[in-house]
Amino acid sequence: MKSTLIVIGGPTAAGKSPLAMNFARHLDTEIISADSRQCFKEMTIGTAKPPREDLEEIKHHFVNSHSIQEHFSAGIFADEAKKVLVELFKKKEYVVLVGGTGLYIRALTDGLDELPSVEISTREKVKSIFREKGIEALLEIIREKDPAYLARVDTQNPSRLMRAVEILLQTNEKYSVLLGKAKAKLPYQVLKLVLNPERSVLYKNIDQRVDQMMEMGLLDEVTSLVPNKALTTLQTVGYSELFDYLDGQTTLEYAVDKIKQHSRNYAKRQITWFKNQGEFIFLNPALDSLSPTEIIQLQSLSNP
Repeated sequence: MKSTLIVIGGPTAAGKSPLAMNFARHLDTEIISADSRQCFKEMTIGTAKPPREDLEEIKHHFVNSHSIQEHFSAGIFADEAKKVLVELFKKKEYVVLVGGTGLYIRALTDGLDELPSVEISTREKVKSIFREKGIEALLEIIREKDPAYLARVDTQNPSRLMRAVEILLQTNEKYSVLLGKAKAKLPYQVLKLVLNPERSVLYKNIDQRVDQMMEMGLLDEVTSLVPNKALTTLQTVGYSELFDYLDGQTTLEYAVDKIKQHSRNYAKRQITWFKNQGEFIFLNPALDSLSPTEIIQLQSLSNP
């Protein structure tokens, strides 16, 4: 049988990691993390990394693999993950890919879009806009030049926004039109699953997770990262809100409420992204429980 990559995607706090562990145990395989933040060693509590015992039991690739000082992107992830898959498929029939970063999943399974190159001067201009005027200035440019992309982008992700603005300023073409043209031919089958809990359940999970993060010491973790807070990597949900608190701009209660709100907003965008892909099988964790046999059945349905 052809080797199979089992993708488990979905919004934050949907239960992806426990399901991935269950699959890996039953299929005697390893896990590749498609999470744009869990790869960074310095960001642990705020990225909801799998517990230490899970990391010790099952090999997780791209968890604690890089430093926030390193440049890491969907393209780099795809290139490195492909090398990992080549080695894993020499000895494993299945490999599990889990995460909520849609662009990382797409980069690995479908390839990245062919986009125009950007001049250094344009890149520096966009960085300057972000440093001096913040994320809202980037959003305003996209809102004016490419509202279709604004409707689908993670508006709390500066890296994604800066990339779009670079293309818009460099080419004067709509970034949304340039996307979605590449398709990779893979030497293995891909089964794409998405966990999609009831919205009320998901939001409750998110609120509980944020409270747990605070109890685990998220504020101390963010405080330790203050010297690096200008890094784009750290301008993300769970970190930027607490940086504002540490800067005296908000109360702690307000910052925590904002983390919950921004996490719920992000989860909603993640669900929309997966629904727009058209290739994922949606599962409700409260209703669907998959055994390895049922996985293979889904595989045959997905790859007739």
